[in-house]
Amino acid sequence: MTRFRIDLGYRGTDFHGWAKQPGLRTVQDSLEAGLSRITGAEVATIVAGRTDAGVHARRQVVHIDLSEEGIEKLIGKSSRPAEAALLSRLRGVLTVDDTDDIVIHAVSEVPEDFDARFSALWRTYQYRLADRRSFIDPLLTPVTPRHKGELDAEAMAEAAREAQGLHDFIPFCKPREGATTIRTLHELEVTRDQEAVITIDLRADAFCHHMVRALVGGLIKVGSGTWPVTRPAELLAEADTGVDPDVPMFVSPAHGLVLTGVGYPEAEFYASRAAQTMARRTQA
Repeated sequence: MTRFRIDLGYRGTDFHGWAKQPGLRTVQDSLEAGLSRITGAEVATIVAGRTDAGVHARRQVVHIDLSEEGIEKLIGKSSRPAEAALLSRLRGVLTVDDTDDIVIHAVSEVPEDFDARFSALWRTYQYRLADRRSFIDPLLTPVTPRHKGELDAEAMAEAAREAQGLHDFIPFCKPREGATTIRTLHELEVTRDQEAVITIDLRADAFCHHMVRALVGGLIKVGSGTWPVTRPAELLAEADTGVDPDVPMFVSPAHGLVLTGVGYPEAEFYASRAAQTMARRTQA
């Protein structure tokens, strides 16, 4: 088997998230169906980070394993390298029905110890939010939720700074059975861009289910004056002691969220990073 890394992006509007679901259009199902058509076999994808329904990705990463037979069918009579054939044919098959909401950026052959999920060092997301002060760009309204009033972005930024670090993010996560909610949030920054749209940028080793949208929801509560600036950090401090604050989450709308990037170490560290990540999740 030969392992390939696929860098892609997608507009999540018409997808029911990343993961395959019976009877629903998802990114994983569309991608794997395209891979099956050009290789003649079922191909499983491993993704860096699963996204929810309606969430977009500017830069997402998956890895796949192809057999010799699959590669031969992929290349056919062409003399192109397997990476070039996979890039060209996958781009073609994903647009054959005049759909354009999945974009394949690049394909590369990688060592077998590369793991799109566990070898990753970090993921970055950005959330766009317009309030009464913002200029509303009609071309960006599909990816920019609106808040009816005016938000205190400075208070949101202060609350964001206090929430960074290693924490149990259970107050801002929907836990999955057998999975930890402990994460390291390296960056959480709130700014207004030149059109006064609030942008919230996040970087973490990984994100648990609903974590980004729930953190944004908590910051919106701070910005609207419903929560004090200290509230998000207080909830995390309680969770860090082993106490679940059991506070209802406010999950912000999905269409404002974009996965903007995934970072990896040098190739020689793929295996050790994957082992470290899996061990940390087990210990947690």
